[in-house]
Amino acid sequence: MIVVGIAGGTGSGKSTVANAIVESLGINQVALIAQDSYYLDRSDLTLAERGLVNFDHPDAFENDLLVDHLRQLRHGKAVKIPIYDFSTHTRLDKTVMINPKSIIVVEGIMVLTNEMLREMFDIKVFVDTDSDIRVLRRIVRDIKERSRTIDSVIEQYQETVKPMHDAFVEPSKKYADIIIPEGGFNNIAINMLTSTIRHGA
Repeated sequence: MIVVGIAGGTGSGKSTVANAIVESLGINQVALIAQDSYYLDRSDLTLAERGLVNFDHPDAFENDLLVDHLRQLRHGKAVKIPIYDFSTHTRLDKTVMINPKSIIVVEGIMVLTNEMLREMFDIKVFVDTDSDIRVLRRIVRDIKERSRTIDSVIEQYQETVKPMHDAFVEPSKKYADIIIPEGGFNNIAINMLTSTIRHGA
């Protein structure tokens, strides 16, 4: 089994790169895990209090659970991954079953900031995309997929997303084995990555 970690700023194209790996190598060979599924459940807080949480800090994730799940997959055991509801900042009662496969891809903004997670990855990737492009992609995504207003998205970006990116995400690039400029549009880099994974699996 080979485990690949894909990091990068919000809207950088991490999911596009991860999905390109799945498309190239096949769904029967690749299991895809999003770090976003491991946001801490905030059901103990009121909805107003949840709105004040810094979701762009490394502590917003239950990385211990993600590490445990990766260890179980390495040992040939299936795992039940949480389903996170971004509109309420809580986990649903349902889970998603992920079975062990020869290639596990984990993507998320903070996957390279955590030492325990980094140790789980055989290949560490950072998707590096211009900040202007990233913020525009985030605005579109949060409005369409997460029921957000444009004012709330811009406010969050200015107050937490950009400061946390500068403090944690961007510095984690130094841990990457491979840096992919321009995200999902860099077909040459993606082809090189999938070729490396194919030969390593």
